[in-house]
Amino acid sequence: MADTEFLINHFLIAMPGLADPNFFHTVTYICEHDADGAMGIVINRPLDLSLGDILSHMDINATPDTAPLPVFQGGPVQTERGFVVHAPLGDWEATLKVSEEIGVTASQDVLASIAAGKGPPRSLIALGYAGWGAGQLEQEMADNVWLSGPATAEVLFDTPVEKRWEAAAGLLGVDLTLLSSDAGHA
Repeated sequence: MADTEFLINHFLIAMPGLADPNFFHTVTYICEHDADGAMGIVINRPLDLSLGDILSHMDINATPDTAPLPVFQGGPVQTERGFVVHAPLGDWEATLKVSEEIGVTASQDVLASIAAGKGPPRSLIALGYAGWGAGQLEQEMADNVWLSGPATAEVLFDTPVEKRWEAAAGLLGVDLTLLSSDAGHA
């Protein structure tokens, strides 16, 4: 793939026929993608866990406003590792700049800032990530497993979780309810 074909700052939208339980009806925000592989965070799989639950294990106190924030299942890889997708970019220790406005931070300082009510105004907290080896995502794209399109902060942060799959596809003008879940090639 040429650099212009990498899917950084894009959504991967699971096609209706994708039966893998890790990705059924998911939207994944692609944070990194190059010839060596890709990494993304699933943005529409809330866990039965809140930020307060995680922070209590880290001995960090949350404010009443931040304790109930949801935590998402970011993917099946390293599910004990936390990631914060946020806007705008900030000055945290381990931030990957995905776009001019959005970063992904994997250090505890961003969680402490969020807990204190001083973190980024828009964030999504996830455990784990989705990963693809060299050529794997490209093959899955060729096999029509995913739709892809540019990501928007509105879908990422503001759209209700249960509507993100349809909303991300809607950015491409696709109505997923009209697509068959049966895979096939002409």
